[in-house]
Amino acid sequence: MTPATHRFRPVSFSQTTLTELMIPSYANFGGKIHGGVLLSLMDKVAYVCAAKHSGVYCVTVSVEGVDFRQPVEVGDLVSLRASVNYVGRTSLVVGIRVEAENVKTGVVKHTNTSYFTMVAKHDDGTNAEVPGLTLQTRADVRRFLEAIRRRELKKSYREELDNVKTNLTIEQEIQKLEGERCKVEWMSK
Repeated sequence: MTPATHRFRPVSFSQTTLTELMIPSYANFGGKIHGGVLLSLMDKVAYVCAAKHSGVYCVTVSVEGVDFRQPVEVGDLVSLRASVNYVGRTSLVVGIRVEAENVKTGVVKHTNTSYFTMVAKHDDGTNAEVPGLTLQTRADVRRFLEAIRRRELKKSYREELDNVKTNLTIEQEIQKLEGERCKVEWMSK
């Protein structure tokens, strides 16, 4: 097999769909499907998609964009569609679209879109280089560029949080809390 740096795989090579019927034991106390069940299914489909692309074991290192837009009901048929949106040297970003279909009415609703960052691993646990990504459609190009932008925003966000942690006085921190639904009772002595 040629080194990963000389291989490219199209997005379509590893696209994966996982479909599962939502059963009563998946429901939360409100009678809707528990978000943790959906997250577990998303993690599974992200793993399969990343492993197919990379050809090795992959682990989840971060999850972004898990906003539950609509509830999933018991009896819905949930489909999770995953594709590799971006690859780095050893990492992959897998985009997942989750849809729930009411099998009685045929109504399909988009419940969320999430992005899982996965890292490829050798059997000894070290990071493995992944094949490049062949972008064959305009949507493939758009998703790759969006993944780059999300990375940039995440880095900027971390830097801004670090700035808040290290550069503000206690007085400035308290001032930033004005208008928020909290009160500060702790004061240094």
